[in-house]
Amino acid sequence: MNDKIKAKLKTLTTNPGVYVMRDKDGVVIYVGKAKNLKNRVSQYFRNSPKQAKVQAMVDNVDIFDYFITMSEMDALALESNLIKKYQPFYNILLKDGKQFPYLKIDTKQPFPKIEIVRKVKKDGAKYFGPYFAGIDARELVKTINAAFKIRTCNNKITETSMAKRECLNYSLGLCSAPCTKRITKEDYAKEIDKVISFLNGNDDEIEEILQKKMQKASENENFESAILLRDRLKMIAKLKQRVVANLPKDVSKDVFAYYTDGLSSVITNMVVRGGKILGVISYPCNDGELEEGETISNFIAQYYQNMMLPNEIIVSHPIENTDLLCDYLGKKINFVSNPHGINKQLLDMALINAKEYLEKHIEKEKIKYNNSLGAVKQLKEKLGLNELPSRMECYDISNISGTNKVCSMVVFKNGEPSKKDYRKFKIKTIKGSNDFASLEEALSRRLKRYIEQNGESFKEKPNLLVIDGGKGQLSSCYEILTKYGLENEIAMIGLAKRLEEVFAPGNRNPIILKYASAELKLLQRIRDEAHRFAITYHRNIRLKKQTKSPLDEIDGIGPKKRDALLSALGTSEDIANADVDILETVPGINRALAIKIKAHFNSHPIDYSPEE
Repeated sequence: MNDKIKAKLKTLTTNPGVYVMRDKDGVVIYVGKAKNLKNRVSQYFRNSPKQAKVQAMVDNVDIFDYFITMSEMDALALESNLIKKYQPFYNILLKDGKQFPYLKIDTKQPFPKIEIVRKVKKDGAKYFGPYFAGIDARELVKTINAAFKIRTCNNKITETSMAKRECLNYSLGLCSAPCTKRITKEDYAKEIDKVISFLNGNDDEIEEILQKKMQKASENENFESAILLRDRLKMIAKLKQRVVANLPKDVSKDVFAYYTDGLSSVITNMVVRGGKILGVISYPCNDGELEEGETISNFIAQYYQNMMLPNEIIVSHPIENTDLLCDYLGKKINFVSNPHGINKQLLDMALINAKEYLEKHIEKEKIKYNNSLGAVKQLKEKLGLNELPSRMECYDISNISGTNKVCSMVVFKNGEPSKKDYRKFKIKTIKGSNDFASLEEALSRRLKRYIEQNGESFKEKPNLLVIDGGKGQLSSCYEILTKYGLENEIAMIGLAKRLEEVFAPGNRNPIILKYASAELKLLQRIRDEAHRFAITYHRNIRLKKQTKSPLDEIDGIGPKKRDALLSALGTSEDIANADVDILETVPGINRALAIKIKAHFNSHPIDYSPEE
């Protein structure tokens, strides 16, 4: 414990709040909350024995900050926001947008459909799931359709609406066609009740229906349909294998088992719905919490974002304040930390999965660390940087003969891609093929946005700018850095592709990183990612220009009228040369629109010369 920490500990209060641990480079490595800041933070720096994973985090702490909050609830919310902002290495980090699929049925609609969704909303609809670990939500919908003929289309069907004809699904026997009133609202509701009963765990009826349909298809020598129905029955069998004996079908519960070897840790989640184990999934974590229960609590707070909450949660370690967690999640949940009977069997099963996962993946986690944050630390040392390059940015230019010039900006945080921070630039001021000048323009615009604090991804300072190229590219880009007075604040290097040499401003000789080292591979990854991102953007722009028609620029010409003109007259050039009387003969084109088309091409003649 250094003098800065000792002095800071004396300023701590007994109020609730959030504390932020930083390493010697100022990088946030852990964010935690506390009911009593003084007691909680002081625990980290006492000479008492700690788990190896906690001690590893403490050994890297150079200073900490703290924020006092009005309540524990405010501390929990602030902690969650800061974790999302800083992505600390020693916090549990669950990726956004990786939600599991649910099946949704809105019973308020006259003819409900089955939807696959990934976010649970408080809209009064019924949600079933989540489905993962071998249960495909799409296959489940196909199985339901094969038995109950529930619609999956997006058509708005009311009691009075009437479609012109049925869709293909009706012909295939996969839909009862409520759109053309082939089924009454009451009979459709009965089918929906059967679907809901099945999704709640009652498999017998759907299995009997599919067996009869398969037998009939086989007798009629419709073997293709029989095979499809057989596959649907396999899905039912798979679900039956997951039934938990002596467990009521109306119970929904999740199990969270925490297991650690002292240095590495894992949390395994088991989902039980409708009397079945829908899935088991494990999450490795590097949480720096002092107590296992607090680790599980932090995980649960992040896990249930836009997800359906169970009635009961079984945990391997007691959580101190479950009421606070329930208030945060917005539902009263029964937490069980000392289970018996079937609950203990479920927890034991989750713990076995957790232990097995950790044993198999511990080496994989070490490799991941070495290739990410470990490589970042090695890069700082090998390049002699003043601060850890926790945010690296790399730029690359893409064009064909100077046309459609674009530049990509790729961001790596702690050695891993941060795709939400990627940005694209269209080069606006440079004529012809001049990669040096194009790169200067893009970098200048990026640094200007940083100084002005304009734009979410541009506000954060890059610790290292990686330029794809050697001395020439680096020199021209470094001039932009000095132009804005940032040469002492932001580091910059060039990576020459031929020999993978690293050039630094002011050094004539390159820095040679060891071949196949983690730090060189990190530079290669960000360089290659910038190249891929630039090429993809350039290809998309070029494709849009190739498929764009001059007719799209005329007000009043939509896709249908454009296609009618092209079908009747040929090319855009033929349309431009046609008289108003000829244009007026095209279906959908009246006299006024024909005059407008002719006037547009007179003032905007088509130019087929190559782009400069």
